[in-house]
Amino acid sequence: MKPLSRRELIQQSGWLAGATAALVHLPLVKSVAAADSPARTKLKVVVAGGHPDDPESGCGGTIARYADLGHEVVSLYLTRGEAGIAGKTHREAARIRTAECERACEILKCRAAFVGQVDGSTELNSERYQEFREFLDRERPDAVFTHWPVDAHRDHRAASLLVFDAWLQAGKTFALYYFEVMSGSQTTHFHPTDYVDITTTEPRKRAAIFAHASQGPVGIYNYHEKMNRFRGLQCRCKEAEAFIRHEQSPLVETP
Repeated sequence: MKPLSRRELIQQSGWLAGATAALVHLPLVKSVAAADSPARTKLKVVVAGGHPDDPESGCGGTIARYADLGHEVVSLYLTRGEAGIAGKTHREAARIRTAECERACEILKCRAAFVGQVDGSTELNSERYQEFREFLDRERPDAVFTHWPVDAHRDHRAASLLVFDAWLQAGKTFALYYFEVMSGSQTTHFHPTDYVDITTTEPRKRAAIFAHASQGPVGIYNYHEKMNRFRGLQCRCKEAEAFIRHEQSPLVETP
């Protein structure tokens, strides 16, 4: 059997095809070269995660890019991480982790918002779906990013399904993108359609993750740093974040 060349191996793996297709869709990819230029049309972007540090880990570089372009970004946390600090009561942990969220959002230049569910005890029922939909209706987003639903953590899956239901109920009027966290460990079966070059904003993503001091950010960052570099290889840049765009989503382009 003839050995595969590097080019053939990459092509068979789908990297080049995926990266090329991705450059068509994601709002910021077309604007990477002019990321320091102010936007002419202001967008509202919501990034919804299950816990404090999820939006930062999966989408922090992209959040910073949107913010730098002059768009409004809301980092939405389904919970306040109540069960996330050993030896602390839910109330104590929520207070600590809320402060960490606010610091991370300052770094990324976005606004923190909380839905009010409880870490480890998230619910999916008619009341919760209505609550989440009403939140997004008030925000009126142009695009929403959230967890990929095939994920080992129940809270991540809950956040994803709440967003998906709100998107359906809204008539699919906002762009819907899925992000990954701890791929292979938490997010699984994730095959990106879109990429954002975060080379210039990665230091702020790192700083935002490290703002969550209660969570052992060294381990979180080291894991995601490898992901950033791998996704960068896929789309031919130093570091990138990868997303899956729902194919029925409207396209949201930056000017």
